[in-house]
Amino acid sequence: MASSVMSTSRRDRPPVSAVSAVGLRKAYGDKTVLDGVDLNIPAGSVFALLGPNGAGKTTAVKILSTLIRADGGQAQVAGHDITTDAQGVRGAIGVTGQFSAVDGLITGEENMLLMADLHRLPRAEGRRVAAELLERFDLVEAARKPAASYSGGMKRRLDIAMTLVGGPRVIFLDEPTTGLDPRSRHSMWGVIRELVADGVTVFLTTQYLEEADELADRIAVLNGGKLVAEGTAEELKRLVPGGHVRLRFTDPDAFRSAVAALGEGVVRDEEALAVQLPSDGSQRALRSVLDRLDAAAIEADELTVHTPDLDDVFFALTGATVPVRNDQSKETVR
Repeated sequence: MASSVMSTSRRDRPPVSAVSAVGLRKAYGDKTVLDGVDLNIPAGSVFALLGPNGAGKTTAVKILSTLIRADGGQAQVAGHDITTDAQGVRGAIGVTGQFSAVDGLITGEENMLLMADLHRLPRAEGRRVAAELLERFDLVEAARKPAASYSGGMKRRLDIAMTLVGGPRVIFLDEPTTGLDPRSRHSMWGVIRELVADGVTVFLTTQYLEEADELADRIAVLNGGKLVAEGTAEELKRLVPGGHVRLRFTDPDAFRSAVAALGEGVVRDEEALAVQLPSDGSQRALRSVLDRLDAAAIEADELTVHTPDLDDVFFALTGATVPVRNDQSKETVR
């Protein structure tokens, strides 16, 4: 009976927090960089912190990794208080910044062994750990070449491999794919997924919204020193209106008939012979539009569905200027 009660209570417990913070504050002179930031990141998950340049993302990472002190608030990382047990925090984390810490003058293997020495691993264990990580990150063939000869993606993989030498439970990745080509970026995503599969918690800052959408279990948006939104990617997307269906016609008569058939809420573009109407992008909503067209014997030449994506969320919440981009949330049916 006791074991049954214990089993039930364990199932009912909330997930263990790998990172928690209450009221984190940091200012430089008159500029407040963090203004009462609260965080609660479950162990074994990916948490992405988004925000425009200067929003305080890197400052948050530096505080949580004990590189700088907060002006106020409290935080724990891997069960260690960042103020009273900074050494415990450092022993439980790994940090990789947007600028590689790899020493280009020595080989990849020597970089790994140097990190093992810094963690005070016995020589034999250090060589074993280095060899395992070099193999895991597909760097065996390049291990004895100077790191300066590595590609950007290889240097970033080596950088992360070096942070894993000490077996960290929490890894802070501060814009880890900055400057990488798309192939290397996708390769790095695979590395991050493997880390989480092994039970590591990843705290990710990124300016690539697709990256956060692809990887993160939860996402927070930082703007003006405050967290202005937090949730899953889907929860954040629902915060922003603007989903719609756009129909384009080549026949002016079909265009006018569609305007009449679709009724209120239609926005017409006379020059492009296109109509646009609100939609949440669901199958039911799309079927309703198509049924109305079918009932009126109207056929559109092109149908485009747009649902809000993280770009829309980011720009709506931060007031940033929308850049020219390839909108992958648009799906065209001809």
